[in-house]
Amino acid sequence: MKLIQNLKINFIVLQFLFWGCCFSVTFVNAQKYTHTVVLDAGHGGKDPGKIGYRKYKEKDIALDIVLQIGKNLQKEKDIQVIYTRKKDVFVDLWERGRIANKADADLFVSVHCNAHNSQALGSETWVLGLHANKRNFEVAKTENEVILLEENYQEKYKGFNPNSPESVIGLTLEQEEYLDKSLSLAMAVQQNFKKDLKRTNRGVKQAGFVVLYQTYMPSVLIETGFLTNKKEGSYLNSKKGKLEMARAISDAIVSYVKDNKLNTVAVKTPKEIDKKKVKPLIDKVLFKVQIAAGKTKVETASYNFKGLNNVERITVKGLYKYYLGNEKDYQSARKILKKAKIKGYTNAFIVAFKGGVKVSLSEAIKSMN
Repeated sequence: MKLIQNLKINFIVLQFLFWGCCFSVTFVNAQKYTHTVVLDAGHGGKDPGKIGYRKYKEKDIALDIVLQIGKNLQKEKDIQVIYTRKKDVFVDLWERGRIANKADADLFVSVHCNAHNSQALGSETWVLGLHANKRNFEVAKTENEVILLEENYQEKYKGFNPNSPESVIGLTLEQEEYLDKSLSLAMAVQQNFKKDLKRTNRGVKQAGFVVLYQTYMPSVLIETGFLTNKKEGSYLNSKKGKLEMARAISDAIVSYVKDNKLNTVAVKTPKEIDKKKVKPLIDKVLFKVQIAAGKTKVETASYNFKGLNNVERITVKGLYKYYLGNEKDYQSARKILKKAKIKGYTNAFIVAFKGGVKVSLSEAIKSMN
């Protein structure tokens, strides 16, 4: 009898310890913030990318740099790293974007190398935007032509033509939501190249890159230098060059993450929430679906938006943003999002406002819960 009682007591103690551990782990995880960074090594497999001095291949150099960036970032406790490829394989541009979107990443960084029929040199970082001149269009066109190697590319990209300036312009309408943050990272990368590595700075530029268009987060495409330049090509192909370029890029990413962490909201435990304040907070949260954005003012008539009614236009810092819905709960917004995507706005996404001010979607959902 005593043995049975002891066994029962031990069982209860074990249960207590087990559930205590579970609650402890849950609490710790709730406090942890992880910034997910997707690293994309340009080209790969059957697509060698640019071929430079002494037959250096862009796909090999880009992969080596990306893997080193990943090693650097993995030393940071609050950064999670995901790769679009870790070996010499061909990955569709569409798939690269899908990997980032599926991970709900906070940042997408694509690494490439440049080439020219002269001894041009220097590093430049690109964000998605309207190509300001013929040169910018040609750069985007070269990278975008990779889709021609993909199976069923016309179906995947809905008739997108990498040789058409009109197609490229159409890419930028729905991605300007992340332009400010993309520019912030791009400038940090270029500053590190110039200040720390003394590389020739070709600046931050905008063009219609398909690989950036596919992602739903701040994104940059880095052209680390010209493989066709004898000195720069040799540098990029060297172990020293790859390590230095990777360090400059990873340092910029770490700085970017630290700056953006200031905007994260701490998760409160149930005891810390004042129940009297919950209802007023909920009443102030509204969800909308952003279907487009751009510098061109468009009348909100349904014929301009594929038959969608009640489109709302809001001007933000000279940029026109177009929204559907004004929902008090997230699930209703999701239904509107589904409707917008059926109509052809495949890159539409949900945004949140609190008291008329835009807030992060995660903050809004947390406040609703």
